[in-house]
Parts: sequence; structure tokens; C-alpha cells
Amino acid sequence: MRFAITHHTCYHYDADVVLAYNRAHLLPRATSRQQVHQATLHVDPEPDDRWDATDPDGNAVTYFSLERPHRRLVMTARSEVELAEVEEVRLGGGAAGRCRSGEPWDAAAAGLISALGPESVFGFDSPLVRRSTDLAEYAAPSFPPGRPLLEAVTELTHRIYEEFHYLPGSTTVSTPTDEVLRRRQGVCQDFAHLAVGCLRSVGLAARYVSGYLETRPPEGEPTLVGAAASHAWCAVALGDGGWLDLDPTNDLVDPTHHVTVAWGRDYGDVAPLNGVIFASGAGSTLEVGVDVVRLL
Repeated sequence: MRFAITHHTCYHYDADVVLAYNRAHLLPRATSRQQVHQATLHVDPEPDDRWDATDPDGNAVTYFSLERPHRRLVMTARSEVELAEVEEVRLGGGAAGRCRSGEPWDAAAAGLISALGPESVFGFDSPLVRRSTDLAEYAAPSFPPGRPLLEAVTELTHRIYEEFHYLPGSTTVSTPTDEVLRRRQGVCQDFAHLAVGCLRSVGLAARYVSGYLETRPPEGEPTLVGAAASHAWCAVALGDGGWLDLDPTNDLVDPTHHVTVAWGRDYGDVAPLNGVIFASGAGSTLEVGVDVVRLL
């Protein structure tokens, strides 16, 4: 499968922004399943300084500054990626598909964090995802001793999908996972954070993943929740050193149509845009549009 992706972001400010420093994660990364054929990011006004680099997690990142007054900031990211054709696992409470791991989850967890080396950071607290007793207790029914890891994470993913209500505007990206757990509602970022928090709270390592879904799938295929904007899911570390993607918003394990942009400890590591602006009380409005079109 090959996709053309356009991500358009526009900030309108109520007063002059005289100085701005920004960091953008808007270009897809290469993975074992994903080949990036082209990727460009256009910024208007033209930055006074720009640095395209790779962050510590291997994600493509762009740093730029605007050092003259402006009332509008427009970023247009265009890319073309190709995904390997593999069998997808659509959940209904059972574990099936091409990714099978019979290893008990608790055996996989034993010593896993120390074995990950630099990636061991994904087993511990991060600014937006804190381990807790409540999260561990919520996850516990899916993680009885000796249960195969794939079965356990499949059930957890399905439970979040079934038991939480997708409700845009009900949370912010900084809403604590324990509050999401209590209120049983949120959006894809919340459900990804929740799954990450549950997995870390039972002793596994998990990372937050940002990316895109196909905007208009072929006839007969479902439109997934989150296709109109950036999407979020997570991945759990396996005992063999690999990672398994989990999308609790759409009840998917090891999804094949997801285009990965970046991964990190939580949303704060891979936000599409963050930074600092200097202005005199300037409010702002934000417009975002995402289009993911299948080419092949």
C-alpha cells in the first residue's frame, strides 16, 4: 500500500507575534514496515533559522524560529509512504492473526526493562503518563499470571475500546490518565496514554505513537475513528525485542493501515508542534486538515 499524505496547520494570532521558537514532528519516519519515498515541510513565513534533524528516538524533527512580527503561521507537510502488505488483526475479544506470542506476559516482563537498554525509559513514568495502583488494578483482569502476552494485550485493547466513550472536547492532552480512567471518556490521545499507563503499571514497557489513518478507505472498508486528523495509538515491548502496535480507539492489534510519524514516552515527546511565542497578549485560532489518500 502506498499513501500520499498532506497535513496542513494554520495558526492565526490576534496580535503580532514578535518572536517564536518551534519544534515540529510532522514528517513520517522509516520503520521495518514503512518506507518513506518523500517528505517535505513548508513553513510560511519563511523561518529565520531552521534545523531538520533526528531526535533521540529516531523521529524526524524540525526546529525553526521566526524573529520578525507575524500574525499567521502556516505549515504544510507532504509525504509519500509505502506500507508492507501484512494481515491485520481486527479484534472481537480474541487473539488471532500473524503476530502470535505464546510467551507468558509476566515472563516477558521479568527483566524486560533492563534488557531494553536506552529504550528502558518506556517502562517508567513520563510527564503525561504516571504509573498508578488504579491503572494496575484496571489492567489486572487481562493479566492473570501465566497468560500469553498477546492474549493479555489484546483483551486490554478490546476492553478500553468497549468501556470508554470517544468524546472530542472532553479532555486535553494534559488530562491525567487516572482522570481518564475515572471518567471513562476521551479521544485517541487519552486512550493511547491510558493503555501505556496500564502496561507500564503491570511492569511492561510501552511507548506512545503518533501518525495517520487513511482518510477515505476503499468501498467496503470501514473509516476508522481518528482519520480526520492526527491519530494516536501505542506499542508494547515484546520479550523478543520487538514491539507490537495497539490501537484501543479502533480495537486493533498490529494494524497495517497506520502511517507512523513518531513515537516517544507520551504526547509531549511527539506533539505535531510545540514551542514558545513572544507576543503582547495575543490569542490564537488553529486550523488543521489531514488528507491521507491511497495511491496503490
